[in-house]
Amino acid sequence: MKAILCRAYGLPDTLTLEDIPSPVPGPGEVLIQTKACSLNFPDTLTIRNMYQFKPPLPFSPGSESSGIVTSVGEGVKHVKPGDRVFTFGSHGGLAEERISDARTTIPLPKGMDFITGASTMYAYGTSYHALKDRGQLQPGETLLVLGAAGGVGLAAVELGDMMGATVIAAASSDEKLAVCNEKGATYMINYTKEDLRERIKDITQGKGVDVIYDPVGDKWAEPAIRSLAWRGRYLVVGFAGGEIPKIPLNLALLKGSSLVGVFWGMFTQKEAALSQQNMQDIAIWAMEGKISPYISKHYTLAEAPQALTDMMERKVIGKAVVVL
Repeated sequence: MKAILCRAYGLPDTLTLEDIPSPVPGPGEVLIQTKACSLNFPDTLTIRNMYQFKPPLPFSPGSESSGIVTSVGEGVKHVKPGDRVFTFGSHGGLAEERISDARTTIPLPKGMDFITGASTMYAYGTSYHALKDRGQLQPGETLLVLGAAGGVGLAAVELGDMMGATVIAAASSDEKLAVCNEKGATYMINYTKEDLRERIKDITQGKGVDVIYDPVGDKWAEPAIRSLAWRGRYLVVGFAGGEIPKIPLNLALLKGSSLVGVFWGMFTQKEAALSQQNMQDIAIWAMEGKISPYISKHYTLAEAPQALTDMMERKVIGKAVVVL
């Protein structure tokens, strides 16, 4: 089979397309013929040895994919050869065949195509867990989404609007903000042109925002936290901006606010029952047309390194998908 391989940690241009033997599933594992693999920002970190999960070299990047089950290992009962499935893990998606843990392999809803299946659960799973379980977002509250045009950011915009919040989208270009507006954002802030804090003050009439969804970190974190309302919740989702910010803790004290960590991957393992319920909710909404991933561009397997480069260079709006 053909696979994109990371043989040494580095940038996407160091990845290679190679022919390697097909894997064989062990107990509790599933072998899947990959049909689509959507890329997420942590994939760009994993190949540079900068992420929490560190697969042994060599490995194929790609955390989230969909495809057809070709064989199952001992003890696997809920899926069988021929089933259409979604799966996720720390790596393995950028290959014609993938070994996955059966516990994170889920049948695709009837009628859902492979590209949608590969693009839905990671972004919406992260954002729904963040907003519902960690942020306890309520109807009528105000939600600020930083990096709002990325995969998880757009999902947060869409879910926040669906959950009855007033959504403020912050992104780096007017083109990106136009997509955020289409997905349900009421207010838009271009933080390359506008002062983030001042615009939030104007929009909220000085009250501040109730929940901040932040997958960016870096220099935007502190002005965002200073813009929280009383008892606001700041959701630490990721650090796509590069720098992990150092936050003056007196800001939490003065606002009576909460700084809340969001680690969806660990949540799926530690709280599997609640995670499964969240996924069922997301699948239902997707089939009902209430949510839908925004696909920026399709790539071939050979173009996967370029897709990762585009993601690192902030050229991707929503999701980039490798189609096999």
